[in-house]
Amino acid sequence: MIKTKNIATTFGMRVLIVNTSEHTGGAAIAAARLREALGNNGIKATMLVSRKESEAITVAEPRDTGRMKYNFLRERFTIWKANGFRKHRLFEVDAANFGIDITGMKDFEEADIIHLHWINQGFLSLKGIAKILRSGKPVVWTLHDMWAFTGICHYNGDCERYKDCCGKCPVLYGGGFSRDLSRRVFMRKRKLYSNANITFVACSDWLAKCASSSALLEGKRVLSIPNPINTRLYRPLNMAKARESLALPLGRKLLLFAAYRVTNKIKGIDYLCESIRILADEHPDLASNIAVVAVGKESDALKELLPVKVYSLGYVANEKKMIDIYNACNVFMIPTMQDNLPNTIMESMACGVPCVAFNVGGIPQMIDHKTNGYVAEYKNAKDFTEGIMWCLAPENADSLGEKTRNKVNSTFSETAVARRYSDLYNSLSGSKND
Repeated sequence: MIKTKNIATTFGMRVLIVNTSEHTGGAAIAAARLREALGNNGIKATMLVSRKESEAITVAEPRDTGRMKYNFLRERFTIWKANGFRKHRLFEVDAANFGIDITGMKDFEEADIIHLHWINQGFLSLKGIAKILRSGKPVVWTLHDMWAFTGICHYNGDCERYKDCCGKCPVLYGGGFSRDLSRRVFMRKRKLYSNANITFVACSDWLAKCASSSALLEGKRVLSIPNPINTRLYRPLNMAKARESLALPLGRKLLLFAAYRVTNKIKGIDYLCESIRILADEHPDLASNIAVVAVGKESDALKELLPVKVYSLGYVANEKKMIDIYNACNVFMIPTMQDNLPNTIMESMACGVPCVAFNVGGIPQMIDHKTNGYVAEYKNAKDFTEGIMWCLAPENADSLGEKTRNKVNSTFSETAVARRYSDLYNSLSGSKND
């Protein structure tokens, strides 16, 4: 167990955060927020990405950014070939055969701690990670999904072969075979990790438990530290003003559903539709006063699928607009089938908006059932409907905003998370209290 140290002991320490993207995707958002949190708490942190999306001086990119696209295509070809030249679940797996060497970069050379995050899709290869490990610098690897401790998949579904040696991968077309790509990559990772000094950090207790059960991480240090959020930015705002800015009605109860691609089955669209149908059938008076706010690509599809009014806002990249959306809504619905520690739940709760979600992944760690939100039985649409009703009930709704905000402040604030990472960095660098 890491002993608590004063965060000031990390003053002067340089941390290099490595992630494929700067802003796109949940891992990128979490990594960027950690960089900001560390900086706000006196730790020098730089982020290295495959291609910069901002002018931030604390974000760096390789000189040859064009090579990233080439590596990406070669990586996808590997998966395409393994799938018998089919597009079957093409982006659900990675082999990390192709990537760049970052060890010669100035930012790497100056760093005291190398902090890996999501590094797939042609950014870092297993060979590149091996060079990082051979540098002798302490390595922390924050897990945003399961890829680091499986053969090739980012999420395992119902498969538990990563606890042994992978192979016969259900994500590959036809179910793979004993010596398929998943087994071969698994064995390469086993060799890579065998004598490596890596501290793995999961963003949730659930993912930490999964990681510890993997044959790849046997004997390795696995910790659980959540992602941070800026609670000064994500905060409660006036609901009426937020709705007015978005041209949303003042008189309805608004239920928010947000995903990068709304129709993605993994995000639970089927259960969402069933749940809203149950609500409309069993509570017609309430349903007439309810509308769903849909955010994400293909959000228009919900207009044909739901028996209530739908306001489709499309994909929203603007952070301030997204904060207005949270504040405009009464409940955030997230019927995801498998997830780690969704940023959207953290964002919604920071804005004082209760969430309804299934009991899966790290979600029960975020939502305290019937205290600051509702955790429904997994894949139970009727219970999900009960959760919506519970959050909307006047006797609950009035106090939920304060309770959600308190949970975020105590667990996921920048200061709380930065302090835990500071303690970890100190333990790896050998820093001592004065």
